[in-house]
Amino acid sequence: MLDALRKGAGTWVAKLFIALLIFSFAVWGISGFLTGVGQNTAAKVGDTEVSLFDFDRAYRQDLGRLAQQFGRPLTPAEGATLGVPQQTLGKLVAEAAMNNTAQNMKLGVSDERLATIIQSDPAFQGLGGRYDKNRLQQVLQANGYREDEYVVERRKVAERAQLAEGLAGSMKAPIAYLEVLDAYQGETRSVDYLVVTPEFIGDIEDPAEGVLTTYFEENKDNFRAPEFREIKYVSLTPTSLSRPDDISDEDARAEFERRSEDFFQPERRKIRQMSFPSQQAAEEAAEEIANGKTFDELMTDRNLANNDVALGVMAKADFLDEAIGDAAFSLEEGATSGTVEGRFSTVILNVEEILPESTKPFEDVKDEIVQSLAKEQAEREILDLLNEVEDARAGGAPLDEIGERFSLTVETPPAFDASGNGEDGKPVTLPDAEGLVAGAFDSDIGIENDVLQLGEQGFLWYDVAKVIPSRERTLDEVREDVIAAWKRDELGKRLSDTAADLLAKAEGGTPFITLSAETGLEVKSATDLKRNTPSGDFGREAVSAVFDGPVGTSAVTETNDGNGRIVLKVSGSNVPDFQSDAPQVAALGQQLSQQIQDTLLGQFISDRETKAGVEINNAGIAQMIGLDRN
Repeated sequence: MLDALRKGAGTWVAKLFIALLIFSFAVWGISGFLTGVGQNTAAKVGDTEVSLFDFDRAYRQDLGRLAQQFGRPLTPAEGATLGVPQQTLGKLVAEAAMNNTAQNMKLGVSDERLATIIQSDPAFQGLGGRYDKNRLQQVLQANGYREDEYVVERRKVAERAQLAEGLAGSMKAPIAYLEVLDAYQGETRSVDYLVVTPEFIGDIEDPAEGVLTTYFEENKDNFRAPEFREIKYVSLTPTSLSRPDDISDEDARAEFERRSEDFFQPERRKIRQMSFPSQQAAEEAAEEIANGKTFDELMTDRNLANNDVALGVMAKADFLDEAIGDAAFSLEEGATSGTVEGRFSTVILNVEEILPESTKPFEDVKDEIVQSLAKEQAEREILDLLNEVEDARAGGAPLDEIGERFSLTVETPPAFDASGNGEDGKPVTLPDAEGLVAGAFDSDIGIENDVLQLGEQGFLWYDVAKVIPSRERTLDEVREDVIAAWKRDELGKRLSDTAADLLAKAEGGTPFITLSAETGLEVKSATDLKRNTPSGDFGREAVSAVFDGPVGTSAVTETNDGNGRIVLKVSGSNVPDFQSDAPQVAALGQQLSQQIQDTLLGQFISDRETKAGVEINNAGIAQMIGLDRN
């Protein structure tokens, strides 16, 4: 079909059915009903229909893109939880509303123009940068489109582009709008401030009994014992199935012979190597060695440390340069070679120590071999046993019976809360099976739970054996925790009260330098503070307070670490000159213009949907994505 069209330019296939071309817009909530919608229709806007096939294809594409972000496939139920079906449907309904409007307005694109759009699309160009029909077929096939189907859809996209361009394409953000926002973003402020710290407040004394009791009664919920769960579990791992006693001495010795190379250590040598920049320099050094100079003395003459020459302990096969390896292994212990021509330089070698070849005796490695053979045997058995345990579970066998039947230990760890901590507040040692703690709290006594993966080759079955409900604790049970909490709250109160007193004095006209003299607190200054940008003592909340009023504004806020209070006064403000041609202003202008265009286009589409009427086949969509199978 495309062969009848002229060459042209367009856009990436995946984007054609995701957005309104050069305009993006948010997904609007759609409420619909099933009246006058065919069985194969997902939605209808005016006279324009969205087929269930088109919905299914777009939905799977959207779900696939989201799965790439998660790093794993997503089930339809997970996609529904994330709102993917609604987003896909909203997108398709918005496109249908635009298609319906374009049809009513009798917009169109000539075959020649459509050919130009399609054939100059970078997605369809070959290595030479020219239109490649084979590339077109590959891209369309990968995205699930036939050629004639794509041409029809591409024409609709071009018609929507005309409508969108005419409606909002030339909308630009007013220069006054840019100037105000640029000033807002670029303004910096300076402040003088005092920091009231916990050290300034000093130690907090323990509360009186009556005060502590009242505090506890007012905050009882903060000291409740959480709900705990106790489980029993059976794990199936190569380690738990391993039976070393079943491995005979004959089998172990045969394995020893088979793996003899694993237990053999070839001769190794501790080698030092001195490299030279030229053959002449190496020969001069070799002559000095021949005349009685030692390798160590030669190192001293050349200002070399041991790290400069040590190769470490090496077998002959470890040498990348065979000539150097042959020379090193031809020397006696303590001997120094003459010049050796290596591939990259001429060297002199010294053998510090020779470690002779050796083979570990069978008795020294017998236990290691037995454990390895037992583990391999268990790995072969584990999948068969997995099926047997699953069959037993399906037949209603409790874990105690399964443990006895298959010689597996039934474990019962201490009770734990939803964070995995025990009743003593310390983490409970549990199997490293993902989802075990969460699963235990989603389950209940008497409910059979799915098997969990344990490590790379293991499996775990568990049952909730006991539920210990959340309860109120008595003051005696949590006295130390209550005292610590009261002290934290009291410290915060005293910090805030002290800061409030200082603020009142500052607002009453007392200079910060006078407050500093009275309290011993240091007057600090901060400059170039910007909105929404933490700096030093100033976190986001503190920076917000700095910009909450004009120059001269005073305020109290928390320090960046939350441990102290800042008493501040805004001492200055600087707004940079507006430069319309600055890169950041140009970028801001593009962003704001796009937002204006998107908003206008979104309102137009919403109006078109309302006036044309939207009908949704909810049952058909649910069936298509498999959400009706409960």
